[in-house]
Amino acid sequence: MMEHSPQTQYINQESSLLEFNRRVLEQAKKEEVPLLERLKFLCISSSNMDEFFEVRLASLYEQLLDPTARTKPDEMQPKFAIDMLLEKAQGLVAEQYHTLNEVLIPELEKENIRFVRRANWTAVQKQWLKEYFTKSLQPVLTPRGIDPSHPFPRIMNKSLHFIVSLEGKDAFGRSNALAVVQVPRSLPRVIKLPKEATDGENDFVFLSSILHEFVSSLFPGMEVTGCHQFRVTRNTNLFVDEEEVDDIMTALQGELSGRHYGGAIRLEVSDQCPQLMYQYLLEQFNLDENQVFRVNGPVNLHRLNAIPDLIDAPHLCFEPYSQRQLKTVDMHSTSPFKVFTKKKAALTLFDQIAKKDILLHHPYESFGPVIDFLQQAADDPNVLVIRMTLYRTGEKSAIIDALKRAAQNGKEVTAVVELRARFDEDNNIIQANRLQDAGVNVVYGVVGYKTHAKMILVVRRESGDQLRHYVHMGTGNYHHITTRFYTDFGLMTANQTIGRDVAKIFQQLTSLGDTKNLELVLQSPFSLRSGMLDRIAREAENARQGKPARIIAKMNGLQEKGVIDALYEASQAGVQIDLIVRGICSLRPGVEGMSENIRVTSIIGRFLEHHRVYYFLNDGDKPELFCSSADWMSRNLLSRVETCFPILDEEYFQKIYKEGLEIYLQDNQGAWLLQEDGSYVQKACQPDEDAFSAQQWLIEQYS
Repeated sequence: MMEHSPQTQYINQESSLLEFNRRVLEQAKKEEVPLLERLKFLCISSSNMDEFFEVRLASLYEQLLDPTARTKPDEMQPKFAIDMLLEKAQGLVAEQYHTLNEVLIPELEKENIRFVRRANWTAVQKQWLKEYFTKSLQPVLTPRGIDPSHPFPRIMNKSLHFIVSLEGKDAFGRSNALAVVQVPRSLPRVIKLPKEATDGENDFVFLSSILHEFVSSLFPGMEVTGCHQFRVTRNTNLFVDEEEVDDIMTALQGELSGRHYGGAIRLEVSDQCPQLMYQYLLEQFNLDENQVFRVNGPVNLHRLNAIPDLIDAPHLCFEPYSQRQLKTVDMHSTSPFKVFTKKKAALTLFDQIAKKDILLHHPYESFGPVIDFLQQAADDPNVLVIRMTLYRTGEKSAIIDALKRAAQNGKEVTAVVELRARFDEDNNIIQANRLQDAGVNVVYGVVGYKTHAKMILVVRRESGDQLRHYVHMGTGNYHHITTRFYTDFGLMTANQTIGRDVAKIFQQLTSLGDTKNLELVLQSPFSLRSGMLDRIAREAENARQGKPARIIAKMNGLQEKGVIDALYEASQAGVQIDLIVRGICSLRPGVEGMSENIRVTSIIGRFLEHHRVYYFLNDGDKPELFCSSADWMSRNLLSRVETCFPILDEEYFQKIYKEGLEIYLQDNQGAWLLQEDGSYVQKACQPDEDAFSAQQWLIEQYS
């Protein structure tokens, strides 16, 4: 292999993440995407940027304290990485606001969806807005003058504020030059004008415009000389030394209360804000000049996602689709314990799984059978044990209710709850307490290793007092909402070898004993990485011997150096490698002498691509196909509990190969191709090709 430096051999993972967000933003510009969906993509890109700053960039700032720290896998010094990323982020944010002002707003106006600017308010609109301000805004706003006894206030992460410049004297005869007004998060950021105030059906006014117009009402007797919106983004990483605390839940609860006030990372201000004013804000937050983002519009674009729900315009949204229901399951049965075939013969879901595995492809197929699986297990007198991992579940979860009922029915129920699921910590603590109150055995995984595996184990007594294992394993979370727009595979199986493996993993999570001798399932942090590396090496060796060799892998992120190096070696051996990587990809494809046989595709579309599927040709003799909860990222392979399970049923093998891999390589509508320099180019539809979208094809197949 030719010599390459780490910077030329690998793509910086944070830079790759910004490129992913650029692809999301491009969806907002696509004329073929329904208009209100384009607005949603803009909002998603804004939300993604928030997380980029408060998590990713925040972590790099933390590394500045360590002179030996380097980014992985490209080994950049954190300071240089931060400067590079801030420059890229400035360009991306500018593109977001250009998309809003120059692309989406004009297109929305053509559909009579208007944002009415202050300069264009009619007398009737202004009067209505004044009354709205007086009745709905002013009572909940807290203006805070700044003086020696009222220092600059503590500003919460991502909350909307206005800095106001004043002249004159206050009620106590003092001259206050500055004040800050906080806007509660409960207030909408866009207000729809009622029919009595406008002649349009869908006319909106930004909350910031209303406050700008009437802010002087908050400072009677003084003159407002300037009013400018701002928002600060803070470090939201939690700091819990798991080796030093006695109770992780208590420690996390203590950290969560301070999450909103971590170190400042970014300042957003109106582009009309004078330099003197934003310099003052930078000083208050101890930020540098390159950390201020001056924007032409509301400082939080994500809050515009409320608009589609305020408009009755189905023609501007994706056409609704119905999830396919599992044919053998009557979803409307009054009994949670019955399943019906077409002939209406009563069977349990366990009878069905015992006959043949059940494969589910979300969101095209309903998540209902997984809930049924747990509900039936909770009520089945023959079920003795239920064990389950919970990473993200949602607030109102039928899964939590089923586990509680199972415990109340006398089952031995264990839930491995990951308290450290980012931004779901609060909800997971609440759910863990609910489960414990119902008698469920709740454990919090392994210190230092997030439990990210998705698996359910049901142990059932059958004929002759035989105990049989029933398992669900998946690539996605047990979250009833995300299963509607995340693409994932889930397998329900009665394969007893897989059942024994899953039982061993649960035993490991609860007893912390050594159970590395699994038969079929690969597990992080023990056998999954080595299992993937062995199979990549096997393909490389087959290629060297002139045998058929092929690797196709689909995942959310690829960054682990050992895997990337193994893929480079396989490419040089002649293995044809296709990687379908939605987000971060630190591998450089197409580099002569290093990776010319590797192609990387990213699919961006209506649904968030979330499958993890790994295919190895294995000389064509016995190809292998795995589904997994793990991406090929360092965190997944080295510092999490993850699972990777083989697809043994030939029918399902072919189904997953086609629906999870093959059709994505044919996509020429939502596909982007990674270039050697780390940029992406949208895959073009060739003259001899028909337009093909993998997601749309799947919708049509399952409708």
